[in-house]
Amino acid sequence: MLLKTFRWSFVATALGLAVGVLYGGWTAFGVIAILTVLEISLSFDNAVVNAGILKKMSPFWQTIFLTVGVLIAVFGMRLLFPVAIVAITAKKNPYDAVNLALTDKDQYQQLVTDAHPAIAAFGGMFLLMIFLDFIFEDRDIKWLGWLERPLAKLGKVDMLAVCIALIVLLITAFTFATHAHQHGGGHADKAQTVLISGIAGLITYMVVGGLSGFFEDRLEAEEEREQEEQEAAERSGRKRAPVVLAGQAAFFMFLYLEVLDASFSFDGVIGAFAITNDIVLMALGLGIGAMYVRSLTVYLVRQGTLDDYVYLEHGAHYAIGALAVILMVTIQYQINEVITGLVGVVLIGWSFWSSVRRNAALAAAEAEPGEPVEADSAKVG
Repeated sequence: MLLKTFRWSFVATALGLAVGVLYGGWTAFGVIAILTVLEISLSFDNAVVNAGILKKMSPFWQTIFLTVGVLIAVFGMRLLFPVAIVAITAKKNPYDAVNLALTDKDQYQQLVTDAHPAIAAFGGMFLLMIFLDFIFEDRDIKWLGWLERPLAKLGKVDMLAVCIALIVLLITAFTFATHAHQHGGGHADKAQTVLISGIAGLITYMVVGGLSGFFEDRLEAEEEREQEEQEAAERSGRKRAPVVLAGQAAFFMFLYLEVLDASFSFDGVIGAFAITNDIVLMALGLGIGAMYVRSLTVYLVRQGTLDDYVYLEHGAHYAIGALAVILMVTIQYQINEVITGLVGVVLIGWSFWSSVRRNAALAAAEAEPGEPVEADSAKVG
């Protein structure tokens, strides 16, 4: 199962490293390997969140996610996106932008660095909305109950997540403008760019997420009916396949996944410049890493890992919230990519450990009937 799921990632690794050696020798080999590890560490939480969405989709759309989705993730975000940044910010045509990336790597890196505030604002707001919508929703299973219970009550206030996100954006833009003014920098005008980019990220989340939710809601009645038929079939000794998203609902969910992946890739693309400014090595390393993230997503779905370790999804969303904050902070201050990666790994590792303890407590309760067990990590973890 493991080899079958990751086979294309292994193939991509072999091909990517071979191309790297031919392109730049063993130094390029090492750079590609480092970039691959960087991408995987920064995007592990992405795989967990994607798995929670992908498990609702039909096998056909899961295949689309692995094929067409990989092309978008690898070639779109890891290769074309950095070039598009330069083309837009430097007002160059695509050919000149590619030529600049290949011939004047230092200037290319500077142009991408100058565009970082807009990129971070867009991605940060998109990810922040994902986190806020998650923590403000009342869930049966709570990981950090002392925090999630009061937040779920606050979540009953309409549009609270949007209000908080806009407040964060205004504070970020104002702080950026104030700092630039105090230091006499020429970037005060970029505060407006941050504001516009952040609003664009918010609108993108609301449009794509809203369409996905709309079509998903339309299926709820059908799912309930199918569930009743499934239960009736099980009582009669027959089995029915679980309901999965297809058609328009699956398409917009796929679109949502791609925008989500794009938002996660921002920090990886920007962080890669701390290692190399060679666009070819960057595309190879980050592309291989993206393949592993895709394979990991499918593995989590097919193994039912999220059902067995119920706090993993919580940990991933807290990691999303942390990444959103980090992206907004990096508009003004530099944060080492190692810290960004470790925050996500620690939060997901903690949620996995809490899930293991929860499962052990439930197993112990089954062995000793009559003793109630709270399905909340505050009690069992």
